[in-house]
Order: sequence, then structure tokens, then C-alpha cells
Amino acid sequence: MTTVDHRRLGRDLELFGTDPLIGAGLPFWLPDGATVRHALEEYVRGLEREAGYAHVYSPALGKRALYERSGHWSHYRDGMFPSLEDGGDELVLRPSLCPHHALMYRSRARSHRELPLRIAELGDMYRHEPSGSLGGLTRVRAIRLNDAHIFCTPGQVVDEAANALGLIGRAHRALGITPVRYRLSLPGPGGKYAGEPAVWEHATDLLVNALKQAGLDWEEGPGEAAFYGPKIDVQIADPAGRESTLSTVQVNLHQPERFDLHYTGPDGARHRPVMVHRSVIGSIERVVAHLIEVHQGAFPAWLAPLQLVTLPVSPGQEAAAAHLADLARR
Repeated sequence: MTTVDHRRLGRDLELFGTDPLIGAGLPFWLPDGATVRHALEEYVRGLEREAGYAHVYSPALGKRALYERSGHWSHYRDGMFPSLEDGGDELVLRPSLCPHHALMYRSRARSHRELPLRIAELGDMYRHEPSGSLGGLTRVRAIRLNDAHIFCTPGQVVDEAANALGLIGRAHRALGITPVRYRLSLPGPGGKYAGEPAVWEHATDLLVNALKQAGLDWEEGPGEAAFYGPKIDVQIADPAGRESTLSTVQVNLHQPERFDLHYTGPDGARHRPVMVHRSVIGSIERVVAHLIEVHQGAFPAWLAPLQLVTLPVSPGQEAAAAHLADLARR
């Protein structure tokens, strides 16, 4: 069967569109596409609630000083939009949600009894992707990310990362997504990375143990790590065989130190938590693009924008048909 690109299907099915007056890499969602997106977001929220996550909201802007503290400004500045002047401050459209969640964690004192603390958000972030790399929903500049950060003790990291991999697998099966491989993304030669080599080796060992505990095979990907730590990337492929990352699990030992995060241990002393990043379905844009192509527009019934049509066969049945349609909308 010949497959059709999600950009054409998205246009033909009136799911999303673009306009040069809005700009490249900034698609808008039409009513049917918004319905699919809403169903997907509600599904993943419910899945996360069941797994013990608490949902939060955070602003898509932050002071430049926030991203200097997190390390994004020095390591990821080329991928960020220019800062906005605001009196004596500079505001930046965030390229990720982790600095905001770190501040939420440190908004009050924490005890070891609260850990692991799982904070999830469907949040907006912005990345200044090169114009030549933009295309449909797969690579955009305004991103709606299914993101979460788990703050835990060092002894809880492997279990939390393995559980996140299990949650990813559960969601993929429900959505009809088949990963092509699991990639252990590691630093590469000449890269600009934060932290000491020993810290990276320890974080990598934790992820390897999580992969083993989850019973998954993996391949190493040198040069694919985040600037602050290694990660497990769940790779998917489009009908042409082009790979991209959808879901991810990361161990971050860098930012808890940068933000001076701590918790009170059983011994009454202050201890440093570990930050586990994870995204179950990745960005809403990319997962919808993939689902359009996987299902060729014929979504599973629970995800389809049109689920019921009432068709009265005579004028006398119009009221009953309208009543049935009204019941279905409730």
C-alpha cells in the first residue's frame, strides 16, 4: 500500500494548516486536528495521573538569568530565540521546561518522604530551528511537549527510569506506534557538555541499568546526548525510513547542582536529588504527524475527530436523530 505524507493528509483532512503571515514552523490546528490533539492530551494526562504524576502549569517565558543558571544560555543559545528587553531585564522564550520545574521543586523545603516527586506538564516551548529543517508537524518552532521531571533519591533513579520506559511502551501500544530502536544517546568528541566525565559515566550506568531492568535492547548513539546528560531516545521512522526521536528518558545530575536542589534525608542532613526527565509521547506535533502516517488518516475510533454520524431516513426521525447526536456530545 502506498503511504501518503502527513502534510498532504493533514491538508486533505483539514487537520492543520500554515500561513506565511504566521511564519514558517508555526502551524495552526483546525477544528478536526484540535479534536485529535485534545483526545491525545487527555489520554496522556490520564495515563500520567494513574502513574502518580501531579500536573502543573508554568509560563513559556523566563528571565535570561534563569537559562544562564540552567546552562541553556551557554550551551544551547543558538537554538533559542533572541531575548526580549523588559526594563532592566531580558526575557526569553523557553527552549525547555526543566528550569521551571526545578524552581517548582525548590519552592519549599523537601523531605525524603516526598520522593519520588513526579511533576508533569503539557507545556509550550520554542526553538529557533533552521528554516531549512522545518516541515509539516515533524519539526516546528512552537512545540507542545508532553514533559515530566521526576525528583528522586539516587537509589530511586533506576526504578523511576525503568518505570518511565514501561509507561512509554504502554502508550505506544495504545496508539499503534512501533519504535524502530532504543538509542542510548551519549556525548561525542568535540561536543560542548556540562559537568565532569565521572558524573556522565555514573548517569550513563544508571540508564543502562534501567534499560536492562525494562528488558529492552539498545544501541549507542555517540554525539546525541543532551548538553547536561545522557538519555534514552525512543526512535521512530516515517514511511520513507527517516528516523526521529519521539519519546525520551534522561538522567540529569547537572541541574540539581546548578539550582542547589536538596532534600532532608533520614539522617537529618541535606542531600542532592537526581532529576529524571521523561516524555511519554514527545511533542504533540510530532506524535500527531506520525499517527497520521501510521494510520493514514483512519485514526482509532477514540482518537478520530468524527466518531458518530446520525442519518434520519425520513423527516419524522430528525428530532430523534438530533437527540441522539446531543447525547453523544455529552
